[in-house]
Amino acid sequence: MESIKKVVSPQLNKIHAGKVRDSFRINDKTRMIVATDRLSSFDSVLETLIPGKGAILNSLATFWFEKTKDIIDNHLIESIHPNISLVKEAKPIKLEMIVRAYITGSAWRKYQKGGRELSGQKVPDNLEKNQSFPTPIVTPTTKEKSDREITEKEIIAEKWATKKRYEQMKKISLKLFERGQKLLSEKGIILVDTKYEFGLIGNKLILIDEIHTPDSSRFWSAENYKKNPSKVEQIDKEFVRNYLMANKIDGQYPTKLPARIVKETQRRYNNIFEMITGKKLKNKNGSAVERMKNDLVKQKYMKDGFIAIIMGSKSDLPFCKKIREKIEKYDVFVDMRIVSAHKNGERISEIADEYNNSIEPGAVIAVAGRSNGLGGALSANLNIPVFNCPPFKDKIDLLTNVNSSLMMPSNTPAATVIDPKNAALISLRSLNIRRIKCKFSKEIVKMKKGLKENDEKIRRQK
Repeated sequence: MESIKKVVSPQLNKIHAGKVRDSFRINDKTRMIVATDRLSSFDSVLETLIPGKGAILNSLATFWFEKTKDIIDNHLIESIHPNISLVKEAKPIKLEMIVRAYITGSAWRKYQKGGRELSGQKVPDNLEKNQSFPTPIVTPTTKEKSDREITEKEIIAEKWATKKRYEQMKKISLKLFERGQKLLSEKGIILVDTKYEFGLIGNKLILIDEIHTPDSSRFWSAENYKKNPSKVEQIDKEFVRNYLMANKIDGQYPTKLPARIVKETQRRYNNIFEMITGKKLKNKNGSAVERMKNDLVKQKYMKDGFIAIIMGSKSDLPFCKKIREKIEKYDVFVDMRIVSAHKNGERISEIADEYNNSIEPGAVIAVAGRSNGLGGALSANLNIPVFNCPPFKDKIDLLTNVNSSLMMPSNTPAATVIDPKNAALISLRSLNIRRIKCKFSKEIVKMKKGLKENDEKIRRQK
């Protein structure tokens, strides 16, 4: 099963890459959030991916947003793909409202070292591992580069939120937790602890990010907990945290997970999804990225391919517009940029990161004439086709400077096309998109028919 590490496209306006989710601007009131298969722990993102994890997170969050919308409105507009949601644009409040019903995880580790306060909340002495609190407590943390515990007084003093707003968030968090506990207990699951995030639309408080997922919450089997509370099986991300803590080297957590841990984490995430929703998430064969791209194209959030026209200077713009006009007749996205191989070539690596990882097929047309190093520099860094189309002024310019486009260094496979319309056509054909191939087939038939008719007309005139 293919994993989704990140979503990249020159057609999508990425505004934020979080530890697990990537956000894209749709318009002033809407953004698109993609849940990837990345896994974060202890404030860092692991190199190893968990196949299918993003779809589980997004689908579970969608499930819970629906179940709790009577308590507080949330940012969800609709889920348009197992990994993707459209959400309302909101101003996030940079706090995580953590609700705890049991002493476990980081709270237990702190408790073992003598700590008797969690974000200013006093906890009793003589607690045992995984023991429940008399009532759930709220222990907020900040959303900074490294999250930190923060007390209610500090929240007010440091202006993370007003007293009134914090009390509102606290009250709603406890209500959401109570709803989660109730619904999960009916399925034999204990909601141990979780975090909630809030945002503002105008002055209205709404729930954002995710809710009651194995990334944001701890879950235990009620039956398993009853048998042995201190060694209850984790059915959430704590399983990975435990592995990382047990395998530290020189105080550093591992950055990669072995295959057996990946497989077990995948199983646990799938199990909790099925236990909560009563449904199985379909694991389809083939490319997950390709299916994502197809869904976005179908719903008109992007086109099925792109061609980048990269010019050496602004003076090349009129020439590039001719190429763009031809390409756009085939309903392909055109990305136009100005990059000089000699003056700001450092931008090429930035472009390469985007184009090389794009979820849709693409090609590049390099427009530079005299001393053309642009096409070679691009083709040396890109894994998609590159075509030189130099903007010669006249035949003398062509004869004098064409070799700078034709003679590319080894391992820099940039082809050269002189006619701008042909450059557009060959780049379109290189995309190998079925609908474009069908259109070209019809055009070829039409062209041949026209030639045949002209030939017959000439014969008759003889």
